[in-house]
Amino acid sequence: MSQAAAPKVSFVSLGCPKALVDSERIITRLRAEGYELARKHDGADLVIVNTCGFLDSAKQESLSAIGDAMAENGKVIVTGCMGAEPEQIETAYPGVLSITGPQQYESVLEAVHRALPPVHNPHLDLVPPQGIKLTPRHYAYLKISEGCNNRCSFCIIPKLRGDLVSRPANDVLREAERLVNAGVKELLVISQDTSAYGVDIKYAASPWKDREVRAKFFDLAQALGEFGVWVRLQYVYPYPHVDEVIGLMGEGKVLPYLDIPFQHASPEVLKAMKRPAAQEKTLARIKNWRAQCPELALRSTFIVGFPGETDADFAELLDWLEGAEIDRLGCFKYEPVKGAPANALGPAVPDEIKQERWNALMARQQKISARRLKRKVGTRQQVIIDEVGPTVAKGRSKADAPQIDGAVFISSRRPLKVGEIVTARIERSDEYDLHGSVAGF
Repeated sequence: MSQAAAPKVSFVSLGCPKALVDSERIITRLRAEGYELARKHDGADLVIVNTCGFLDSAKQESLSAIGDAMAENGKVIVTGCMGAEPEQIETAYPGVLSITGPQQYESVLEAVHRALPPVHNPHLDLVPPQGIKLTPRHYAYLKISEGCNNRCSFCIIPKLRGDLVSRPANDVLREAERLVNAGVKELLVISQDTSAYGVDIKYAASPWKDREVRAKFFDLAQALGEFGVWVRLQYVYPYPHVDEVIGLMGEGKVLPYLDIPFQHASPEVLKAMKRPAAQEKTLARIKNWRAQCPELALRSTFIVGFPGETDADFAELLDWLEGAEIDRLGCFKYEPVKGAPANALGPAVPDEIKQERWNALMARQQKISARRLKRKVGTRQQVIIDEVGPTVAKGRSKADAPQIDGAVFISSRRPLKVGEIVTARIERSDEYDLHGSVAGF
């Protein structure tokens, strides 16, 4: 008897690493049920588009991806953040098969089953224990919670993804163990608010190996540090207890890297933004962190042109940047997001002034970044290899997260392998990247 052909699904994943993890979960479930992934829409039986709905520009990208899928295939299932408010999608593409919000894995699978029933084959329905990953084999995003309890005035994420829901610590650690056993060398810890982890479940302890581990930022970071791989902490709000993990960085348990979305420095703007922990004395704390852990790299994001931002507020932000010496920085011009309270604040900053401020901030940051990187010339840095070439490989130091930070370009006498961690001698630097050669393996 001939085996029926496995149904094929094409997948588009847009937005942040948190959405990428959602995509990985859906794909893992589909592969476990015998579905195959198609590389092109026109060769697939249907298309799933995991959308982003945070900014208008992201919504346009999502609508464009849905349009491409409709044109090339015609059978389209939509999920993700934009699906939480489906009216815009329904108006533009009334023919989509199903629209669901973020994290609604069961609904997505039900929609797939309705449109394209699975063909079970006990010989094919095999999925590796770590699941299907959309990142390269040597690093993986580890999502520790969903949603967010903060109510920042420019953000609608809680409306799209709900309030904070933390995973039990042993659940996170089991996933981390599976990933490490499968060859992952770097775990990127993510959530909407990583440092608020566990507050919703009152930091409940759960059994792990021979002990109990609390669902608390420090305790989880400490336990993850025992796997002997790089552990990178992302999306960390600067609550007072964040100070505790700096010690773990000094001990080499987690990477000396903090991704903290400060967003601004002016107390007036931070108040209007309703930022959590906005009143903490951040410059003094950064100084203390660096005294404890001189290797610490700080990444952050900022918004310019927030409603009501004055020239004085912006000048304060530039001065603060000089004092903070942020290593890696992303800057956004304020975009009104439908449903965000910030839209009602005022007065609006004209687009040309937003652009001027963005240019000024990025020019200032380029100098700070170049200065910080120049200090690394002559040092030895551990580098994880992301891409290999005939003579030069591209990798990242402990100070660089994938996709968003800088790179280290290193020459080597022997071919390097993707995922390998080598010691590099840094020979020169530019505004954002380092260059050197292999000094040890």
